[in-house]
Amino acid sequence: MKKLLFSALVAASLLSCQSETKPAFDLANAQNEINEANKSFENYVSKGDSVGLATNVYTIDAKFMNPNAPSAEGRAAVTSAVSGIFKSGITGIKLTSKEIWGDGNTITEEGAFELNIKDGTVVEKGKYLVMWKKEDGKWKIHRDMFSSDMPIVK
Repeated sequence: MKKLLFSALVAASLLSCQSETKPAFDLANAQNEINEANKSFENYVSKGDSVGLATNVYTIDAKFMNPNAPSAEGRAAVTSAVSGIFKSGITGIKLTSKEIWGDGNTITEEGAFELNIKDGTVVEKGKYLVMWKKEDGKWKIHRDMFSSDMPIVK
């Protein structure tokens, strides 16, 4: 009886010590999701849809850090900032993801971009760093900062 009781206590003790295992974070899968989000970004730009872009690609508390301007904080401000870019004649963007790193909470993406106008002329080239965050089960842009590779016009 004592052996049975002791064995039961040992088994219960061992079972209670097992840690919960979480699935490993899959960076390659996250890269695929971010590539799809970047395609959506490009599509919203080609349509001139600042509301769709801000709502579907950026987090609710996103920051858009456009050069030579204060940060646009929150979706309404991001919508306004992007709308201003569209009004300047930008009708297309090409995003090229170079590298991502992170974990299941946030991912940082380094990439390059090209902006063009209606006739397809590239009017801006540069680089970007974007912090992605999961919101409603999707990777969305939480922080967006970019700069030009073009020479300063004098």
